[in-house]
Amino acid sequence: MKKSNHITREGWDELERELRFLWKEERPRVTQAVSEAAALGDRSENAEYIYGKKRLREIDRRVRFLTKRLDQLQVVYPNSQQEGKVFFGAWVELEDDDEQTYCYRIVGSDEFDAKKGWISIDSPMARALIGKQVDDEVVVTTPQGQQSYYVLSIRYQAEKIT
Repeated sequence: MKKSNHITREGWDELERELRFLWKEERPRVTQAVSEAAALGDRSENAEYIYGKKRLREIDRRVRFLTKRLDQLQVVYPNSQQEGKVFFGAWVELEDDDEQTYCYRIVGSDEFDAKKGWISIDSPMARALIGKQVDDEVVVTTPQGQQSYYVLSIRYQAEKIT
């Protein structure tokens, strides 16, 4: 399945920060460490040199990926016409048949984070939620079978923590 090219502003900023950190801070630091390790002589048994070269390859691979991916991504901003319905970027509060509540945010595939409750727009749950309104029933097919949820609330702004 093809990954969505949508991303929230926060997700874009995070990827851009990572790219800047790797390129401007991490790579120069590791390059310096490799140079110092190389100056010590025999590179074949020099753990710092071998690890440093490996780390440089990892950094370069991630920098290439981030550069290409940021070119492909499209930042999606909430639109006032979306109010009251679930679309990309929404925080959605759900309740299941056992009265358990869940809160998910629908984000791009590059920024999903289960710990935060951020789910990918490409996930079955997100696909089932798109276009729904408060009080709508949502049926999602999971590995455990069909699960029913009810939409309790929809918002497009993060809650302020006091």
